[in-house]
Amino acid sequence: MVRRRLGQHFLEPAWVTRLLRLISPSPQDTFLEVGAGRGALTLPLAERVARLVAVEIDPRLAAGLAERAPAAVAVVRADFLKLDLDGLELGAPARAVGNLPYSAATAVLLRLLGFSDHGRRLTDATLMLQREVADRVTAAPGSRNWGPLAIATRMHAEARRALTLPPGAFRPIPRVHSAVVQLQFRAPPVQTADRMLFDRLVRALFTRRRKTALNALRPHALQHSTLPAPEIFDRAGVDPQQRPEQLDLAALAGLSAVLAATRR
Repeated sequence: MVRRRLGQHFLEPAWVTRLLRLISPSPQDTFLEVGAGRGALTLPLAERVARLVAVEIDPRLAAGLAERAPAAVAVVRADFLKLDLDGLELGAPARAVGNLPYSAATAVLLRLLGFSDHGRRLTDATLMLQREVADRVTAAPGSRNWGPLAIATRMHAEARRALTLPPGAFRPIPRVHSAVVQLQFRAPPVQTADRMLFDRLVRALFTRRRKTALNALRPHALQHSTLPAPEIFDRAGVDPQQRPEQLDLAALAGLSAVLAATRR
């Protein structure tokens, strides 16, 4: 029985083969798999790697997979979002893979980004996502999908869409298209003195994304900075008439630096 409340859609064998080619595992690799399900990817991947930690929230599926999995696989029955990832003792660095449930994909992705430690704990991740989420993850500055998710991703990794999957690639067939996104974790391309302040700035700008960046920032500046919004843009060297989606990481980091230096 498939538990639809968990967003369970299982990959067909032909697509598993394509995904394995994309991942290109090696015998020395350790993998963290999120959403192992029935083991469609887990079991063939386990034949090609040194160790695989497979996380599955459904106790029935986790128990069934544990019975069939080889010694190289450790099946963990847990909610990934609540799991003590340090307790998995993956070794450093490991790789990640997952067929992410649509309802939790963004939260899982953000947790992987944070856990990656900019490549020190995870080198890369290959993730199946709803196509619309993949669009937001891989978006570039200036595009309509550029926003908090793409910005968070780029602060941790290079991201590319590697494969698009039709609904028929899964059973049961979902109502949406999916895509495979590959992340290569790395150091942040811009420096931020206060990452929490940077994240608050991004949220403030993109909750008012239809406005100019200047007008989007005004309420935030009034509350958190000793400077008025126009002067913040002037000091950061950023055009205040741009829309938030036109601001690249360097511009956002510059605004964040001014806010940090002039905070109330």
